[in-house]
Amino acid sequence: MRIGVLGAGQLGRMLALAGYPLAKTFVFYDMSGSPSAGLGEVIIDREGQYQDDFLSRVDRVTYEFEHLPVSVAEKLAEVKPVHPCPRALQVCQNRELEKTLFGQLGIPTPAWRIADSAESLRAAAEELGCPVVAKSNTEGYDGKGQAVLRSPEDAADAWASIGHPRLIVEKFVDFTREVSMIAVRAEDGDVAFYPMTENTHHEGILRYSIAPAPDLDRSIQEDAERHIRALLNELNYVGVLTLELFETENGLIANEMAPRVHNSGHWTIEGAMTSQFENHIRAISGHPLGNTEPRGLSCMINIIGEHGELNRILELPYAHLHLYNKGERPGRKLGHVNILADSYEELVWRVRNCAQFLPGSPEFKSSLTPRG
Repeated sequence: MRIGVLGAGQLGRMLALAGYPLAKTFVFYDMSGSPSAGLGEVIIDREGQYQDDFLSRVDRVTYEFEHLPVSVAEKLAEVKPVHPCPRALQVCQNRELEKTLFGQLGIPTPAWRIADSAESLRAAAEELGCPVVAKSNTEGYDGKGQAVLRSPEDAADAWASIGHPRLIVEKFVDFTREVSMIAVRAEDGDVAFYPMTENTHHEGILRYSIAPAPDLDRSIQEDAERHIRALLNELNYVGVLTLELFETENGLIANEMAPRVHNSGHWTIEGAMTSQFENHIRAISGHPLGNTEPRGLSCMINIIGEHGELNRILELPYAHLHLYNKGERPGRKLGHVNILADSYEELVWRVRNCAQFLPGSPEFKSSLTPRG
């Protein structure tokens, strides 16, 4: 089977690496002009002139990045199966649509309002009660296009700094930790869930993911599974879906969804019986889903900005290095390391031992480490 991937970054690269053992071939359709997949066939088409050529070379289409024109996915879907469906793209690209859908499905969200001016942003902050988080309604990711308002007087500066004509304003969530739920749905409706992951961000970018999330009440896992199943079924979804959540003293609050394989699921490559990447390929190809059980305890460490002492990492017997074939640049995701362990105590030690070889890595903090 020939699989077409919209986008040609590291997620597409890892999808292909998981698909080759299943005898899949890959054609990447890049609209950015700067592909980095480094394998398969790549069609660079910044002007949209080669879509027919792309379609002639593939049997099914998926995507590795949700910030692409919905119209392109819809046009391709008229000719070839596109998984996940273009509607999932449309919803996740618009935070207002996303939060509305969550509410319709009974998925808890922060209280929110829409602002289309500095004045309405101030009014929303007053109504919700500060602190609030203002986010561009479209186009934001990795902490971009966001501002925290500590008081309504911050509205003018926040509006100017975000520079977007329409914002979603959310009541700040008092959370104990950030978690994510990754699930996969097959063409026949079968659904499989990965164990929830605990995530640590620094300056808006994911730095560490621990799986399974430590000290997680079974009811929390079940709530997350119920929420993501509702989304999967509502969208008639095929492939991997990620739901980012806040765990609070009163349960889970949904942040956003990502209709693709996800950074917080990279641990599954070595840490699960079947990786999120292989399960996505299985799902969109019409195959049975693979076992999502963990092989033990894992932590993923993102490599951001500069590569660090890679040979030192390669000497660690419990570390698995994945590089994305990218040049160094501040804030750029260059790769990740998966750390495996038999106990959480051992995992903390191993993560810290590895992180010392990655310049700029923030101190490893999680529910497993004392809060200072």
